[in-house]
Amino acid sequence: MRLVLATHNPHKVAEFQQIVAQVRPDITIIGYDGPEPVEDGITFAANALLKARAAAAHTGLTALADDSGICVDVLGGSPGVFSAYWAGQRKDATANLELLLDQLRDIADPYRVAHFTSTIALVSPAGVEHVVEGIWPGRLAHRPSGSGGFGYDPIFIPDGQPEGAERTVGEFTADEKQAQSHRARAFVNLASLLTKL
Repeated sequence: MRLVLATHNPHKVAEFQQIVAQVRPDITIIGYDGPEPVEDGITFAANALLKARAAAAHTGLTALADDSGICVDVLGGSPGVFSAYWAGQRKDATANLELLLDQLRDIADPYRVAHFTSTIALVSPAGVEHVVEGIWPGRLAHRPSGSGGFGYDPIFIPDGQPEGAERTVGEFTADEKQAQSHRARAFVNLASLLTKL
């Protein structure tokens, strides 16, 4: 069975394939080659559904799409759906990270609570729709650390680590991140849907 992932990013296709294979090894994830819809939703779910609907309509295949970002408590949940564009329309990951750190410059550790959210939409060509969510709680460091991951990973310190040995996701191995991330948590919720396909 083939599912189309509503992204032009081959790295994301490979990541999704690896995770899906653990639940349904008979499912092949393919990349999307159609036009990208305007992501004008104001929630992660709305944007994921926009992308999945477009991919399902264009390809005639059941489609997956995710929308994700970082949400900071003291900023009222921002950047949220604007995570990729926090510093402007250029989608500059370094500028986004630097702006967020600057905005939190005077915020003490106990108030630097944040979480990553991943929302995944599954849409069939017949219009059947499902949405699942994964949350990865943690807090933000005062400066970047580690060269792994991307985006906000170098400043995100996930909960549940041994005290005194806390690392940012930028210091995680790829396997560690994949096992714990917000996307992996969303996939746990997606697994039961995939078994019914």
